[in-house]
Amino acid sequence: MKLYPIQCGKFKLDGGAMFGVVPKTLWQRTNPADENNLIEIGSRSLLIEDGKKLVLIDCGLGNKQDDKFFGHYSLWGDDNLDKSLAKFGFVKDDITDVFLTHLHFDHCGGAIQFNKDRTGYEPSFKNASYWSNENHWEWATKPNPREKASFLPENILPMQESGQLNFLDLPKNGNYLFGTDLKMDVIFVDGHTEKQMLPVIKYQNKTIVFAADLIPTAGHIPLVYVMGYDTRPLLTMEEKGKFLQQCIDNDYLLFFEHDAHNELASLKMTEKGVKLDQTFSFNEVFGY
Repeated sequence: MKLYPIQCGKFKLDGGAMFGVVPKTLWQRTNPADENNLIEIGSRSLLIEDGKKLVLIDCGLGNKQDDKFFGHYSLWGDDNLDKSLAKFGFVKDDITDVFLTHLHFDHCGGAIQFNKDRTGYEPSFKNASYWSNENHWEWATKPNPREKASFLPENILPMQESGQLNFLDLPKNGNYLFGTDLKMDVIFVDGHTEKQMLPVIKYQNKTIVFAADLIPTAGHIPLVYVMGYDTRPLLTMEEKGKFLQQCIDNDYLLFFEHDAHNELASLKMTEKGVKLDQTFSFNEVFGY
């Protein structure tokens, strides 16, 4: 097995929205804001090569929205999905599975693209199976008013219309053995959105958790640092507390999807609870 960090692009979001009720004087220590109160955000996927399987976890914003849409998110840098795949010798048609932690536009926008004549939409990964779960799909296709702007039909419905959509069964114990040749556990959490999925991958004698939007950046490790975007923030705190303890007990490394500058982190237990230990680049820990 080989793992590759895939940078899909970078954008900016309001720092207050990203940290909820936490005062700016605290969160700006780890995530400094610009003059418009925007903080730098990454869109980092993880590519898993295992035998004939090439599994991509999340796929960024994509590029099919208009300039007005992207103007709200202050895109920066020159990273994109195609460029990052090419760095490791792959193209989109090589992908066999696209695993979507959840269906907010910044996680699944790259899954769907314009068709050739730009009259409609088609899957960006024509040879891939797309993976969600039925509970989250129902939640995303019949969105509540709070999340409606994050669940864009053009990002979601073409997956089903193409026949490439698959659902993971929801397990009783909260974990799932990924239904392909690749064995991958999944942790389900509901605070950010219904049945968000966090993959857990064993690699080179270490265990990596794709933290998605439970812990989007290294600055979000403290228990009460919860995004204003979460639909059930108190539940997020409860889930996060259990998750952090699980990370400590099992010596997990966190893989950050939205941290523009830190790819991986280890944790440590202190008198004040679980804290950040060290951050690493993927190459420092595993090489490419």
